[in-house]
Amino acid sequence: MTENRDNLLSFRPGDQTYLAGPEQPYFCFSATLRVFGDQLDLDAITSALETAPTSFHRKGERRSPRSPEFKHDMWCLESPLSEDEPLGRHLEWLYENLSLKFDYLISLKESAAVDIFCGYRSNSATAGFSVEHQALKIFEALDVPFDVSVIVLEDE
Repeated sequence: MTENRDNLLSFRPGDQTYLAGPEQPYFCFSATLRVFGDQLDLDAITSALETAPTSFHRKGERRSPRSPEFKHDMWCLESPLSEDEPLGRHLEWLYENLSLKFDYLISLKESAAVDIFCGYRSNSATAGFSVEHQALKIFEALDVPFDVSVIVLEDE
C-alpha cells in the first residue's frame, strides 16, 4: 500500500493498482477442483487422488432444510491457502498437489464433469486482478476452461 499524488491509497493485489476512497478495499481468492456427475464413486475418487475432499455431497441432499436439492454428486478439493493469497498461488497449490493424478482426472471426464472453480470477491466495483501465466498450466493440463466467479459486495 502506497500513497499516490492525489493522496488516495493505492493497492496492488496481484499486478494491478487500485485506488481506494474512504473504505479500504479487500480482495479474496479461492480455487477448487470439482468433480461432479451422477452416481459418482466418491470413495474411489478419494482413494485415487490420495487425499480427502474438502467437501462432497450426493444428488438429492440439501445444504440446509430450506435449500434446494443438489442436482449432482460432487467431490471438491479447495486450496487451503488464505483467501488473502493471490489466485495464482491457489492454482499453483492445486497443480502441485494434483499433478501426479492428472491422467486419472482426465479419465474421469468420460463419465463426470471436472473443472477448477475460481472465486474472486471484493468490495471494489472498479478493481480487478491478474494471474501469472505459469499459474494457468493446470487448465491446459486438465483441458478445462479458465472461469472465474466474480462477486462484488458493497460495504454495509
